[in-house]
Amino acid sequence: MPWAPAYLTSDELKAFIRVTDVDDDVEVASAIEAASRAVDDHCSQGRTPADRQFGQVAAPEARRYTARPRGCRWVVEIDDLMDVTGLTVAAPAGAITLYDLTPVNAAAEGRPWTHLAVDPDSTIQPTGEAYEVTVTARWGWSAVPVTVKNATKLQASRFLARRDSPYGVAGSPDQGSELRLLARVDPDVAVMLRPYVRRKWVLG
Repeated sequence: MPWAPAYLTSDELKAFIRVTDVDDDVEVASAIEAASRAVDDHCSQGRTPADRQFGQVAAPEARRYTARPRGCRWVVEIDDLMDVTGLTVAAPAGAITLYDLTPVNAAAEGRPWTHLAVDPDSTIQPTGEAYEVTVTARWGWSAVPVTVKNATKLQASRFLARRDSPYGVAGSPDQGSELRLLARVDPDVAVMLRPYVRRKWVLG
């Protein structure tokens, strides 16, 4: 998806790395963008396009999905959704008004809904070769989780440090501070993001 929210402001990252001047503002902004996309990629398990992003679109947006049978219901894996304002669901035959958003306890836990299950009693069901369903909603998270912001700060600071370590190693081995800058996200970032990784849906 082309929408690509940044999870920090330049001031937030500069406060984290204790920078007060404006000399590196271009690099700071670039590091924030790169770190935000690295967070998306990690939490989407490398799927392209990323199917987990922590911002929210400004207005309801129509997106098309393929419904899959699960038991007696058609189930649609949707993008992250926390706001039902303007939510509509439609199949080629018309509007679907009987459905459930799951996980059922998502809202209570401050987490997004990731699936939509069409009620078996709905007079409109997904049909056609593609079983296409169009869902219009304000996609995304209503707020960036604090842990995600902190993970982005750490990853962005590592990207900035990369300028001074052209061979991928920062620090000094003599002083015991050597740090290899790996191609994947920082190990501490991966630990912080573990609860936010969106797992691939497996039908069963």
